[in-house]
Amino acid sequence: MTADRRLERQRQLQQLLRGEGLDGLLVSHLPNIRYLSGFTGSAALLLIGPRGATLISDFRYASQAPQEVGNAAMVEIDQRSIWERLARVLTTNPVESLGIEALSLTVRDAERVSSLTSTRVVPTRELVERLRASKSPEEVGAIRAAAELAQDALREIVSQLHVGQTELEAGSLLEAALRRRGSEWHPFPTIVASGPRSALPHARTSGRTMLKGELLVLDFGAQVDGYCADLTRTAVVGARADERQQAMHHLVESAQRRALEHLRAGMTSCEADSLARDVIVARGFGDAFGHSLGHGLGLEVHEAPRLAPNSDTPLPLHAVVTVEPGVYFPGWGGIRLEDDVYLGPNGAERLSDGRTELLELV
Repeated sequence: MTADRRLERQRQLQQLLRGEGLDGLLVSHLPNIRYLSGFTGSAALLLIGPRGATLISDFRYASQAPQEVGNAAMVEIDQRSIWERLARVLTTNPVESLGIEALSLTVRDAERVSSLTSTRVVPTRELVERLRASKSPEEVGAIRAAAELAQDALREIVSQLHVGQTELEAGSLLEAALRRRGSEWHPFPTIVASGPRSALPHARTSGRTMLKGELLVLDFGAQVDGYCADLTRTAVVGARADERQQAMHHLVESAQRRALEHLRAGMTSCEADSLARDVIVARGFGDAFGHSLGHGLGLEVHEAPRLAPNSDTPLPLHAVVTVEPGVYFPGWGGIRLEDDVYLGPNGAERLSDGRTELLELV
């Protein structure tokens, strides 16, 4: 039976709030609402106060909200306005100082909260995200399951990828396989980038036709129980890899291997990033690796912590992160390899299969 950690998370958040000198927090970011209450709908506010939590939503979720939330929060459904209902809840359960999520609440809605109550309203940054960075065993298990699902989907369709296909056609095969195998949704738009477009790290899948001997970057994910996996594999279409393709792939694979061997909780983000970056820089291709080494995974595909060269934040124990070095050469193409990794007490544990060999689609 899966452990229910919602009340425990709320207690941890209340401790953080006390440390910030706050009595409560108005949670507006939907992934944070799901993390604390279990609610999966598209419209809600969650008020965390000294005496517990109250979820406020609208008529569309009158049945869904109580079922999903259970005893994790009181549920208030308003036919007209969740903001008017929030005002009534604050009148019944007053707090002296109320935090709001500065990164998700618009200026207009922040002004609306201030107008609803005489409570002191204080912008906060990433209080819930700080808790979400360390994953429970159940969360790690969901990400592992999502990674396995994504790997299986790629294995199912890789023999169907061929010269003359468009990127959109290849992407549709992969996305259909993900859904057939149980992915709840695509955590991000699937990237299928061929030829010179593979040098675009965040390319949009296009109608371009794949040509013989070109590089093909596949960046895709799956979602299980709300948790995301994020993988990237690189292939050559319709031919054996040439010498340059092999050399660049070997470089990226070596950089990722070094990061996976030495990555651990407690090192800083920039130390983690340098594990792979130093390998690429030493070969003279530092300018070709222009993005960070990785990012956190969870209810969102990009969340804390980051593995970035400009951050000295320590990586928390029990975080799940991506490790995705790459090199990109305009006009020629790019190579990226990405796996999902759990930072446990014994070091880095790969949650994805690590099948990073250069795929030759012949």
